[in-house]
Amino acid sequence: MKMITEDIELLNGMKEDNNASFRAVYEKYSKVLFVYAFNIIKERTICEDIIQEVFISLWAKRKTTNISALKPYLFQAVKFQVFNHFRNNKLSTEDLTRLNIIDVSMNVSGELEYSELNQIIRDHVAKLPKRCRHIFVLSRYHHKSNKEIAEELQISVQAVKNQISKALAFLRNHLQLEEAVIISLILLH
Repeated sequence: MKMITEDIELLNGMKEDNNASFRAVYEKYSKVLFVYAFNIIKERTICEDIIQEVFISLWAKRKTTNISALKPYLFQAVKFQVFNHFRNNKLSTEDLTRLNIIDVSMNVSGELEYSELNQIIRDHVAKLPKRCRHIFVLSRYHHKSNKEIAEELQISVQAVKNQISKALAFLRNHLQLEEAVIISLILLH
């Protein structure tokens, strides 16, 4: 709870044009966001640009954007920038698999906007078995480590890994079906 309170105070400081609050947010989250992007893209300069763009946008929108949870907001912003990078550079399927959840559906990214794709993924996540879905949401949307999830749910780290693998396999299979339907619809028009 302390972290959330601290983040709210930093966001309020930013809304009041407090540069120290912005620097504190940057110092607190930039490295972990960089690692997150780097694990997907594997190119330092591109990841640095993505992180810079996220923080420039955060500062530019500091007075108009209502952010209730800073950490998930920043991770979502990085995910969006990574998506844009892949879409704009028309990378191969092998590159796209690094996105884990969105991998197969990215092939039709020209036809789907990020928000639509995100909603499709969330719809499929909702179809996961309850325990699997809970673990997956903690991992991917709340950015908790396998160890943190295991401790919270009082299960083994291996059980967490198994559930996440199960969820990813389910999503890949269903997103492949979704992609086939979308491609069919595109070809029919």
